[in-house]
Amino acid sequence: MLSLAQASARQREIIEIVFSNGWDYMRALLLGAQTGEPQIPTPAVLCKILTELGPFYVKLGQLLSTRPDLLPPSYINALSALQSQVPAVAWPPLEAQLKETLGRPLEDIFEEIDPRPIAAGSIGQVHRAVLKTGEAVALKIQRPGIDAVVEQDVGLIRGAAELAGLSEFGKTYDVVQLADEFIRAVRAELNFKTEARYTDTLRRNLAKSDWLPPNQLVIPQVYWELTTEKLLVLEWLRGGPLLAADLTQPPGLSPEARRQALTSLLLRAFCQQFYRDGFFHADPHPGNLFYLEDGRLALIDCGMVGRLDPRTQQILTEMLLAIFELDSQRCAQLTLELSVGINQTNLEQLEVDYEKMLRKYYDLSLAEVNFSEIIYELLQIARSNRVKVPGSLGLYAKCLANLEGTGRQFNPELNLLSELQPLMADLLTRQLLGANPLQTGLRAVLDLKSLTLKTPRQVDVFLDRLNSETLQWNLRLPDLDPVRRSIDRSANRLSFSVVVGALIMGAAIISAGSNSQQLALVANILFSAASLLGLWLIVSILRSGRLK
Repeated sequence: MLSLAQASARQREIIEIVFSNGWDYMRALLLGAQTGEPQIPTPAVLCKILTELGPFYVKLGQLLSTRPDLLPPSYINALSALQSQVPAVAWPPLEAQLKETLGRPLEDIFEEIDPRPIAAGSIGQVHRAVLKTGEAVALKIQRPGIDAVVEQDVGLIRGAAELAGLSEFGKTYDVVQLADEFIRAVRAELNFKTEARYTDTLRRNLAKSDWLPPNQLVIPQVYWELTTEKLLVLEWLRGGPLLAADLTQPPGLSPEARRQALTSLLLRAFCQQFYRDGFFHADPHPGNLFYLEDGRLALIDCGMVGRLDPRTQQILTEMLLAIFELDSQRCAQLTLELSVGINQTNLEQLEVDYEKMLRKYYDLSLAEVNFSEIIYELLQIARSNRVKVPGSLGLYAKCLANLEGTGRQFNPELNLLSELQPLMADLLTRQLLGANPLQTGLRAVLDLKSLTLKTPRQVDVFLDRLNSETLQWNLRLPDLDPVRRSIDRSANRLSFSVVVGALIMGAAIISAGSNSQQLALVANILFSAASLLGLWLIVSILRSGRLK
C-alpha cells in the first residue's frame, strides 16, 4: 500500500505544513514509518497547523473542541478560539451558483441582492436580499467548489485515522469512529437543507414552552420554497450581537431589568433544549445571539446541534442534583451509568477523584460556582479513569461553556446553578410522571396488574420447590473465575508432588529389598520417572513467576 506521502499535490502540501511546524509524530505517520504512541503537539502549534491547512481542518479543530472527554483543557480552550481566516468570495461566481441552484432568473425572485457579504465562513457566505414580495431575507450561499475540496480532504482524514487506529491510543479512543463522526458532521453542513430542518425543529420546540415567554425568543423563519442543498434562505432579523446591545431601546424597562430578563430568558431556553427537548443549539457564542430592535432575543446559525436521548437526559438531571449536594459517590455511579461499552473502571478510585474535585466547592456559595467548569472536570475525570462517555456529552459541555461564558460577559451577576434551581422541581416531576402523566399512569396500572396476576403463582412455585427440596440457586460471580483457575493449578501441582514423592518412596523400598537385576531395573525406572516429573514441576513453578 502506498504511503500518504506518495500521493497528490494536496497531500504534499499537508506534509510540508506539518514538517514546517515540527510535528514529528505526524511526520512519521504521513511517511508510513513506525510511529509508536501518538504525540500531540502543543495547543498553539496544533492551532497553527490547522489554520494553515485551511477551512476544512479549522472545522476539524472546532469539532474537536467539543470533546473535553478526549482532550485536556488547554487544547479545548485553544481549539475553541479557532476561527477560519477565509477571504470572501467575489460576487460573480456566487451569482452564477445562485442562478444554477434556483434554476430561474434572479430578477423573477428578488427585488434586490446586496453583493457585499454580511459574513464569510468556510462553507458558505451570507448576503442580504429583498424578495419581490418586499420581505428582507438572508441568503446563505455555498462557496463554489467547496464540496470537491471536502471530498478530497475526507480521504486524507480517513487514511490518517486508519493508520493512527493501529496504535494503542487509536484503539482506546476509537480514532476511526471519531474521524467518521467528523466526516458525517462536515457532510451534513454541506447540505443546507439539514440546517434548515434544524432551524425549524428549534422554532417548533421553543414555540410551545412553559418555562419562558415564547414570543420573546426568535428563531428565523425558513423560506422552504427557495431553500436548496446549496442555498439557505432565512428571515432577515433587524438587530445586532447581544453583547453590543443598546438596552435602553426600546423604552419601557431599565437597562438592569432588561439585562436580567434577557439573561433568564436565554438560560431557560437552553435548559429546555437540554433537559426537556433533548435537541439543542450547540454553538451559542456571542455572534449567534442577537438583540433585536423590538427588544426580543434571537438565536441564529443553527447548523451545529446536539442531541440527548431520554436516558441521558434523566441521568444528567440526577447529576445536577448530585452536584447541588456535592455528592461524589452519586456522581461516580451516574458517570458509570453514562458510559458506553464494556467498563473496567475502579468505582472506588472514581469516587476518590470526584471527592477531590468537589471538595474545593464545599465552602462556596452558588454565585461563586462555575457550572460549566464542573461539567468539564467531570468529563476529564471520566477520561483519566478510562470511562468512555457518549460524544454528545462533549458537545453538551462545550455548549454550556459557551453559554455561561457569553452570559457572564453580558451579565456579570449570572449564576447558572441558581437559575436552574427553580426548574429542578419541574424536571423531577417530569421524570416521575413523564411528559404525558395520563399515559404514564396507565402504563403503571398495567404493570401493577401484571405483577398482581403473576406474583401469587410465582410465590406458590417457590414454596412448592422449597418444600420438595428441589429449589436451586443460580449464582454467577464473574470475578471468581481467576480464583478458581488459581486453585485448580495449585491442586494439580500438589497432586504431582504427591505422585513424585510416592514414586521416590516406592523406588527406594524396591531398591533396598531387591535381590535381582529385574527389581533393580524397576527401581531405576521409578527414580527416572520421579526425576522427570519433579523437574517438570520445578520448571512450571519457575515459569509462573510465583516461586515466592
